[in-house]
Amino acid sequence: QVQLEESGGGSVQSGGSLRLSCAVSQYYGSPICMGWFRQAPGKEPEGVAVTDMDGTTRYAESVEGRFTISRDNAKTTLDLHMASLEPEDTAMYYCSAGGSGDRCSPTWTTLFPYRGQGTQVTVSS
Repeated sequence: QVQLEESGGGSVQSGGSLRLSCAVSQYYGSPICMGWFRQAPGKEPEGVAVTDMDGTTRYAESVEGRFTISRDNAKTTLDLHMASLEPEDTAMYYCSAGGSGDRCSPTWTTLFPYRGQGTQVTVSS
């Protein structure tokens, strides 16, 4: 059974940085497309960023220029470096995997077949 496990969440003040990590196990090979989405209390899930096997990245407009997604295919890990954090970034962050082709986009991360349990990010003003 494919498993994704996030780590690295926490609390930070506005303007601060955090790095999230995701470890993928029990997946044959490496997922074609991996990404992150988030969900704040009372809001719909929001795709944040994705990266495919050759390292191409795509970001939601709300995080472009502040967040950086990266992956290590050999280790099947996925990172999200978040800088210049704002209170609006407060949410549960989820790692997801399994998309491909045109569906390798931030919007589709909420629908990928595999996801982790999430890690909380809280940004205070």
